[in-house]
This record gives sequence, structure tokens and C-alpha cells, in this order.
Amino acid sequence: MAGEIHTQPWLVEMAIEPRSKADHEKLVAALAKLAAEDPSFRASTDSESGRTLLKGMDELHLDTKVDILKRTHKVEVAVGAPQVAYRETITRKAEVDYTHRKQTGGTGQFARVIIEIEPNEGRGCEFESKVASGSVPEEFIPGVEKGLNSVMSSGVVAGFPVLDVKVALVDGAYHDLDSSAIAFEFASRSALREGLQKAGSVLLEPVMKVEVTTLEEYLGGVIGDLNSRRGQIIGTGSRGNAQIIKAMVPLANMFGYANSLRLMSQDRATFAMQFDHYAPVPLPEDDPPFRPAVGMRA
Repeated sequence: MAGEIHTQPWLVEMAIEPRSKADHEKLVAALAKLAAEDPSFRASTDSESGRTLLKGMDELHLDTKVDILKRTHKVEVAVGAPQVAYRETITRKAEVDYTHRKQTGGTGQFARVIIEIEPNEGRGCEFESKVASGSVPEEFIPGVEKGLNSVMSSGVVAGFPVLDVKVALVDGAYHDLDSSAIAFEFASRSALREGLQKAGSVLLEPVMKVEVTTLEEYLGGVIGDLNSRRGQIIGTGSRGNAQIIKAMVPLANMFGYANSLRLMSQDRATFAMQFDHYAPVPLPEDDPPFRPAVGMRA
């Protein structure tokens, strides 16, 4: 038995809050309509803070949705700063043997799972059951998958979705009276959290392919600015009188770039960007790791 464990594709998140009860009622209806019209846009409620989170492909995408909320749907909202929707993944293989046992009188809970996890680069998150000889009955496998999915949606580094991990259920044990699908859900959830830590989970950031079109007189300034944004120049060229710069730049360093480019080129340069890949976030040398991510989720 095998299946995919899905994660979210959105790259940027933005928190919003309605200014009144009437605005809240209008906001719910407006967001449902916007999401139905645009599959690349989603709104959800953060389970920890209770805030409404808008999720989209980039800063401009979400700014446009907020503008539609205000102008078309007449919803007044307070808007937070856009934040990168990071991901998490593992760097090595690991195996976990976990037993969930709870006894409070009467029927208890019992489930044992042995899972193997390994990197699954470029293939998403997958689950496979390799259980033989009935050590985990077939009717409990959906509980295992449900537990794994709950962890894949909120990893152990900073609570972001997990990317490119393969999980195999290789063995386990059950009790005739105390085992159930929910007991195996609890067991697999705890087992995967332990496994992600053992497998060296790291934070990933989206890296964008950026193409800037500018005049030659601004070329040096544009390249220097991209370098200061942790950009990697991958090519330059010309198109008529214009100079073309291609670079890979972390999305976290591209917020506000449109205004910066306009100022440094006297409004005579343009740019386009699209998602290219995820890459590990460099660890700061003198600061606790992942502060931007943790701060976002606080």
C-alpha cells in the first residue's frame, strides 16, 4: 500500500484581521469567492493565533487580493507584513520504534509502529506500508497515514510543512482489545516527530529565478543590489539597448524589490521572477537558528 502525503504549494503568507464584526462576516464570504476563482490562492485560520492567513505565490499576488477585498468587497482589514512560507525536510535516513500505550481503566490504547524515513528529493512526501504477517492489521493502516499527515503539515523545526520525505511502515504490533485506528494514529504521529529529529530536519526557503531588464548605466548597481540580497548571478546579456541580468535569489530577500529597483534605476528597469527550487536556509553564526520562521509562527 502506498500513497502521497500532500503539502502546500504557497510561497508567501500574510496575516489579516477584520476591523469589525460586520467586516468579519463579509470577509468570510469574500475569501471563499476569491479562493474559488484562483486555485493558487488560499485563506485559512492559524490554529495557534486564530488569525486569518492569506497564502499565495508572491507579495504582489497577496497585495492584489487585499486590494480586491477592500475595493470590490468593501471589507476593512488590518494587514500584516508578508512572510515567507518556509518548508522543512530531512538530511539522512532514520528508523524509529515507537509504542503508544495508555491505560486509565477499562479499554486502553495500544499501538506499536516501526517506521523508516528517508529523503525523497523531488518526489514529494510518500507513504508505503511494508508490513507483513499481520503485525499491523489492514484496518489500522489509515490511522497510521492520518497520523503521518498531521505531522507532515507542521514539522519539528519551526512548524512548517515537510517536503520530500518518504515514510515506510515496516513493522508493528497490536492488541486484540486495546488497539484501534486512533491508537495507531497517535503512535505514528509521535514516531514521525521523533524520526524527523533523528533524520536531521532542516528549514528550507524558496529560491526565485529573477530576470531584470535595465539600461547599461544602472547595470552595476542592479547587480550589486542582487548580490546584497544573497542573490547568485547566473547570466547577463543584452536585448537591443537593454541589459538582461538573470539571478537566483531567496524569496525572503525579494520583499519590496519593486520599489527598490524603481528608485535605483529612476523607474527605467523592470523585473520578473518565478519559483525555481527550495534550498536550506543558512544558519546564522551568532544567532539562534530559524528566528524568522519561529517569529512568524509565534
